[in-house]
Amino acid sequence: MKALFTRTAFLLFSFGLFLPEVNASLIPKAPPTETPDAATVREAMKSFTSLSAKEKKAKLKEVKKALKTFKAQKKAQKAPVASTVLQVIFAILIPPLGVYLHEGEINKRFWICLLLTLLFFVPGMIYALVVVLGD
Repeated sequence: MKALFTRTAFLLFSFGLFLPEVNASLIPKAPPTETPDAATVREAMKSFTSLSAKEKKAKLKEVKKALKTFKAQKKAQKAPVASTVLQVIFAILIPPLGVYLHEGEINKRFWICLLLTLLFFVPGMIYALVVVLGD
């Protein structure tokens, strides 16, 4: 899992999706609409693997930090789908729907709520209320 995250973070970093201002000589530029070709990926991997362990760790920390700020900005831009009152009502009547309206997407919170609701209704309702009122 860690290796997959490391490779993913490296690819995002190397193509300048998160940190375009970092040393431009190490980052191959590819348009965001196109997928990179194999030669570009090999070159980026070669430049990354040639770094020392300390430099790799520092670059991955930068990517993690950038990813965290990106997610925070994305969440801040997301407009609520329904008012809080409506979300609470659905959290009581149909808990997974209340979580879905609050989150705006089907994610792990939705699936946890659905599972709890299918197993026992009351824990699903409590979890939905915690999710809706907790943020």
